[in-house]
Amino acid sequence: MKIGEKNYIKQLRLHNEKALAYVIDEYGGLIMSVIRKHLFYLPEKQEECFDDVLLKIWQNIESFDENKSTFRNWAAAVAKYQAIDYLRSYRKELEKEINSEVEKMLECLKPKDRELFYKLYVEEKSMKQISCETGIKQEVIYNRLSRGRKKLRRNILEERGA
Repeated sequence: MKIGEKNYIKQLRLHNEKALAYVIDEYGGLIMSVIRKHLFYLPEKQEECFDDVLLKIWQNIESFDENKSTFRNWAAAVAKYQAIDYLRSYRKELEKEINSEVEKMLECLKPKDRELFYKLYVEEKSMKQISCETGIKQEVIYNRLSRGRKKLRRNILEERGA
């Protein structure tokens, strides 16, 4: 059976692989352009996302309603939301990596100093808030942070071999 404009949706619903090949030929460029728009700085994820979009189309073709939208728009929306999911996933991975690096970097500090750094630089609390929460005078906090920054600089320079 020849797959064309008139029967590809019906054939997709019947899970005919030739219909999926037709979708790739007809709408692959559109799908990839939507993915590239959202994942432009993650080119290594674009192909994987494209494959996942095709899988979503394949698995969710029953949710496509010809009366609400064209297949073109529906496929573009699937691509858009899949790309956004990839971005969310990437951001979570990046945050975990950054948190891990921060923790590793602050290991050289005493636990109380580490807590002060987190409150000031990660949680972005004011000196006044930190002073109220910890019961430590602001001047003392400034001194501890200053010593901590010097210690961090020293450790970073040692790691770099300078």
